[in-house]
Amino acid sequence: MQLSDCRVVLTGASGGIGLALAEQLCAGGAQVVAVSRQPAALAALLKRYPQQLRQVSADLRSAAGRHAVVEAARHLGGVNALLNAAGVNHFAMLEQLDDQQIDDMLAVNVVATLQLTRGLLPILRSQPHALVVNVGSTYGSIGYPGYATYCASKFALRGFSEALRRELADTEVNVLYVAPRATRTSMNSSAAMALNQALKASVDEPERVAREVMGAIQKNLNELYLGWPEKLFVRLNGLLPGLVDRALRKQLPIIRSFTHPQEKPPQ
Repeated sequence: MQLSDCRVVLTGASGGIGLALAEQLCAGGAQVVAVSRQPAALAALLKRYPQQLRQVSADLRSAAGRHAVVEAARHLGGVNALLNAAGVNHFAMLEQLDDQQIDDMLAVNVVATLQLTRGLLPILRSQPHALVVNVGSTYGSIGYPGYATYCASKFALRGFSEALRRELADTEVNVLYVAPRATRTSMNSSAAMALNQALKASVDEPERVAREVMGAIQKNLNELYLGWPEKLFVRLNGLLPGLVDRALRKQLPIIRSFTHPQEKPPQ
């Protein structure tokens, strides 16, 4: 699918990856319905691309919010791509999270994505060719300490993407699952970024992730995993999970030191 042919609903458009996606879609000639709960973040982009970018303020956790997005898609004359980039994360051990934080991660990362996709499918299926892009995570393939609920949501999103792709195999709608590794966005807390630094983990810029997604869209890929050695770890976790268990067990004291600041990391 060529970017200039895309008419896109993009969720999470004011987030780090979402904002980079919005900019690169517009730069490629796409028409974009940008969905966000923080419209001010899109003001500069709206000035640059007034003919291509339309902003919709909506809370995707609510039926009313999702209905507003579907209506905006219809007003555009139909869309042929849905990019589900909205997501939330809380870096903490499971017992440190409260009910609201757990509910919010599952509501935004899983339920809202499934419900909005279902609502837009009739429009997508009416197009000569269409695409659903679900932005997941490496943590949708590797369960990682400090991210139990987030991993649960992204594992669910990966399974949803695979199943939906198979459901739509005899239609003109494809499903692309994208799994970024650690990315420099405001969704990551200072503790999460400090942990990445302590573990010497590579952190991508949102613009790089967006460029990779643009390439995957144009190549009609089904899956996109970003980063090395993260791609290798995903394969290892699938084939030899005990090996990954042992590696992460060694990291556990360091991870705990960043979720419990009163505990000093091991020297």
